[in-house]
Amino acid sequence: MRVHVADHPLVAHKLTVLREADTPSPTFRQLTEELVTLLAYEATREIAVESVSITTPVAPTVGVHLQEPRPLVVPILRAGLGMLEGMTRLLPTAEVGFLGLQRNEETFEAITYANRLPDDLSGRQCYVLDPMLATGGTLVAAIDYLLERGASHVTCVTLLCAPEGLKVVEQAIGERADVTIVTASIDERLNSKGYIVPGLGDAGDRLYGVV
Repeated sequence: MRVHVADHPLVAHKLTVLREADTPSPTFRQLTEELVTLLAYEATREIAVESVSITTPVAPTVGVHLQEPRPLVVPILRAGLGMLEGMTRLLPTAEVGFLGLQRNEETFEAITYANRLPDDLSGRQCYVLDPMLATGGTLVAAIDYLLERGASHVTCVTLLCAPEGLKVVEQAIGERADVTIVTASIDERLNSKGYIVPGLGDAGDRLYGVV
């Protein structure tokens, strides 16, 4: 497993505003989209391409196109939906699948309640979107879903990670798959309720309100 922290002044600036408790939901949603687009640039560095011959207005040349099958973007419901627009802005031809996972607040284990993914992901590059890697249970469950369906490469895009969550994912995945985590920050720790510290609160609530 590889971890990449996006070290860029614009990433740090947007993340700082997201963290502020008084940032309103419309601003939070807009900044999330913008931040994810920056993270998507880093996350797609190893996206599969193939050579293609083209003709410019001046002369023939060789460029690259994205390989088939198309990448699959998988937002984790519901908070991952707030990241989808930012990702597809950079990858408009990607297909989108949905995975509904909810954390049990007592055991911190992930419970699956929705699954809209292709049955066969053989050879597919998959990009999982989840704002927070806290305890790690949700992300491990999502990665396992994709690997069981044959995905060859999984990249997870998060706004924040906790060291404890990263350790859980690394232990669960090991060397059995090509997994990369791209994030804007690795924070200090988890608190007793499983929230990232300093974090930014509950991303879903801040994106869409308390429901």
